[in-house]
Amino acid sequence: MVRVKGFVLTDKLLFKDGRIMFDWWDEIDESKEWQRFIFYLLSASYAVVSIVSLVQLCRIQLRVPEYGWTTQKVFHLMNFIVNGLRAVLFGFYKSVFLVKSKALEMVLLDLPGLLFFSTYTLLVLFWAEIYHQARSLPINKLRPAYYSINGFIYFAQACLWISVRLSQSNLAVELSRLFISVISFCAALGFMIYGGRLFFMLRRFPIESRGRQRKLFEVGFVTGICCTCFLIRCIVSTLSADMNAGLDVLDHPILNLIYYMFVEILPSALVLFILRKLPPKRVSEQYHPIR
Repeated sequence: MVRVKGFVLTDKLLFKDGRIMFDWWDEIDESKEWQRFIFYLLSASYAVVSIVSLVQLCRIQLRVPEYGWTTQKVFHLMNFIVNGLRAVLFGFYKSVFLVKSKALEMVLLDLPGLLFFSTYTLLVLFWAEIYHQARSLPINKLRPAYYSINGFIYFAQACLWISVRLSQSNLAVELSRLFISVISFCAALGFMIYGGRLFFMLRRFPIESRGRQRKLFEVGFVTGICCTCFLIRCIVSTLSADMNAGLDVLDHPILNLIYYMFVEILPSALVLFILRKLPPKRVSEQYHPIR
């Protein structure tokens, strides 16, 4: 028996269906109080990240209001929407996980994941544009490609949701999970390709170049963080489809806490912290600084 700050956990091992199970894990999974605490903790964590994104968006708008909707502003707006939606879903976790329609439950739980994909592949687009401009390569096809790929992904996922609703079979559910796995792998691959290219291009700049070290830090760490979180999502989605077992279930709050912390909350918080620097103020054309 282990007592930690008022919580009593048993360290006894139980044998269940030929497998060794930790008694304390089962106790937490079966406890309504722990379920409520963990899901509300996830909701609060997402809400904090969402508020930070909104604050950063407002700071950028006040700093450079004349630039309109730049990639940086859209990125923070989408972060605000994705994390805010997750906060609401986990805040009403009982209503979400106990939805009778499997298709509707999948829409509620998978749509924020797709928006997360669109949000962070926006960084890949931004880096691809920088790399192509630095190499004097055409960039006019990059944004249409981004919109086309995302449009296809949402259309395909909508078709899978409809098939789940009409067929009521496990095959459509498994295909949907495999689809999430494939697009997560593609996102990780995109970060490795363009993040890696931009990183090695920056390394070839002269050491005395202004802002070189900071940009190397930003690109390197954001690439590593995003690759890791998308690869974890890819692996978990593949295992979930292979084992025919969903992660988003009411009776496994610890798995939900670990998964969403490492796949969305911590990566989002770290990326927002790394990219916290505001753009430089625009110098007025009527004002000429003293040289």
